Amino acid sequence: MTRATPTRREVSPLELFFDLVFVLAIGQLTHHLTAHLSWRSAAETLVMLVAVCGVWAFTSFEVTLLDIERRATRTITLAVMGLALFMNAGIAHAFDDGPWLFVVPMLVALGGPAACAAMAAPTPPLRTHFRHVLIWFAVSAPFWIAGAALGPDIRLYCWAAGAAIDLVGTWTAHPVRGRAVPTAHLPFDAEHMLERMRLFLIILLGETVLTLGRVISDHRGEPVVLVLALGCATALVCLWAVYFGRSEELVVSHAAEIENPIRAVHVGINTIYGVVAGLVVFAAGSELLLAQPVSESAGTAGVLVLAGPMLYLLAQAIFFRWEMGSGWRTRLAGAGALAVWAALAYWLPPWTVIFVLVGVLLTLAVGISRTTTPSAAGADSGAESHDSGHNTEL
Repeated sequence: MTRATPTRREVSPLELFFDLVFVLAIGQLTHHLTAHLSWRSAAETLVMLVAVCGVWAFTSFEVTLLDIERRATRTITLAVMGLALFMNAGIAHAFDDGPWLFVVPMLVALGGPAACAAMAAPTPPLRTHFRHVLIWFAVSAPFWIAGAALGPDIRLYCWAAGAAIDLVGTWTAHPVRGRAVPTAHLPFDAEHMLERMRLFLIILLGETVLTLGRVISDHRGEPVVLVLALGCATALVCLWAVYFGRSEELVVSHAAEIENPIRAVHVGINTIYGVVAGLVVFAAGSELLLAQPVSESAGTAGVLVLAGPMLYLLAQAIFFRWEMGSGWRTRLAGAGALAVWAALAYWLPPWTVIFVLVGVLLTLAVGISRTTTPSAAGADSGAESHDSGHNTEL
């Protein structure tokens, strides 16, 4: 059986406009991590990151499913965009005296569109899926509300529980009674959604560029800072090349040929969380490291500078292993090398940390560019044809 193929749509200006709201979120999350550098601050940042990524991923998936050209879908997109603006602005004070500005828009942005999709999704299985989403949402929402109502000391624990439920629901495709909705052969414009994720990644990389630009502007007269900033910028280019060099073409080709395109999108959405976390950690580490360029040891900043790209590569390795079947070993090796150096980075001088970072990422980017060839695409297609009979679920 072959799947129905939906009309291929380009990403609309409204969808790009929607994505820009999340530039604010990445900046706010980075600032929260650097302003209160501690294990608790890291946990708070992670909880809010799960919520932010959840709103983006859920809305983007639903907009792709329901068609942005429909008036109702455009209305939903604009409404969530407005809610996300307030939610992202509320990150700064979410764990002190302003939790409601973060929580209320987030809950409305998740619950409202889910209810609309439960009624308006184009097929009965997808309407069933969104009803399952609402059930999971009904379980997590009380934890978010309780955390906002209670004091800051207990808030982290309540919100962590809510975030964990939302995250598990996303990873497992919101099963009810142990069953998720089968999605093989369902019509879905996977290429459109993959393009959304591609453009979102570019926006996230752009926010990291802005962070480096601010630091360079503040320390424009310090040669050491400028040299280290050049190293961070080079590393950022390498992170871009790891995916956009040539691998992206294989991902799009793979999604266009398989019988269950929603599966490929689902795996990609799950890995977005790790990619965002990696870029936030890298941006925070870069800002802190460049603020102390001549210290004897890089300290926590050095650990973050290497741990961020490690998370970024690990998330991509999981995607390529789970969905593509190839290209993951190189990324996993790069993540492993960065993890080893991150364990030592606390005691290394800042210039050594940047030297290691650039060396690992440049070697990785060049290696992936040379090994990602059309023949690899053929190998991936062959691997997929072996597995295409499995009916995965959403």
